[in-house]
Amino acid sequence: MNAFPLSRRTVLAAGAASLLGAPAFAQSDRVIRFILPVATGSGVDTITRATAPALQKALGHTVVIENQPGAGGVIGTNTMIKSAPDGLTLSVVSNNHVIYPAVLKSVPFDPVADITPIMVMGTTPLVMVVNPKLPANNAKELIALMKAKPGSLNYASSGNGTILHLAAAMFLDEANVTARHIPYKGVGPMITDLIGGQVDMGVLALPSIQAQLKAGTLRAIGTSSARRLAAAPEIPTFAEQGLPGYVVEGWFAVVGPKGMAAADVRRIHEAFVTAFNSPEVKETMARQGNTITISSPEQAQSFFRSELVKYAALVKKAGVEPQ
Repeated sequence: MNAFPLSRRTVLAAGAASLLGAPAFAQSDRVIRFILPVATGSGVDTITRATAPALQKALGHTVVIENQPGAGGVIGTNTMIKSAPDGLTLSVVSNNHVIYPAVLKSVPFDPVADITPIMVMGTTPLVMVVNPKLPANNAKELIALMKAKPGSLNYASSGNGTILHLAAAMFLDEANVTARHIPYKGVGPMITDLIGGQVDMGVLALPSIQAQLKAGTLRAIGTSSARRLAAAPEIPTFAEQGLPGYVVEGWFAVVGPKGMAAADVRRIHEAFVTAFNSPEVKETMARQGNTITISSPEQAQSFFRSELVKYAALVKKAGVEPQ
């Protein structure tokens, strides 16, 4: 599924000469560094790696992808924020970016004031999965099992306060059931233990588990999207399974450090538009179930502010306590 090996640091060989020219990108040997605040194999990681070859061609420079997971994404994001605002260090972030203030007692940065928003790229579907040995094939059976054995099941997440944690907690709240939370440091070990049966269930982005669903090593219970997915039409929504209030999607966005020049923001934005319009990236995004709707930088900033308010309310409703 991924175009490149999932190592911690991947260097993509330089493509064509620069299509954009420009102050920050004037030197052909310049490297553009993407710091991902997530582990390899996550939805954001998969999307970024799938886009990287076309993006590199549009920029005309070497692209480096570096995974810096930890603390639910705070570590990698903080590294990016402390970098020089020269257009050479960027990040792709998800819902986690605006959830931090509601779930963590201390965050070393302001998720809006300390970044330069470049674009919201689109959304990615979230799917609840279970270990195939669990005697539940749909939401009704899973909820019945949880009510018959209150608190006996557990659910995995990619870390305290992440969107995968919150999405599962929202399901528990909507279904009026309980389960124990088992946080992991990334989706890789989370998926491994779900397959092995060390944990019972969890919510994951579809791109990160398509291979496991196809192989039958994980079973899909439902998607939290508003409607069935074109990439996986066999998975029912939770809304059609009796939980109409349970609708949540993952999103992904490109940001840089505070203070980036408007010209650099424009060039990066244009390069992403070019990359996402390439046939190979379009096909990959459709296969993964992602919806691409690129925003302007101004729209991205407004989006982040509104999402901060939205998730603060959702965290409170789901009963997730700040840590």
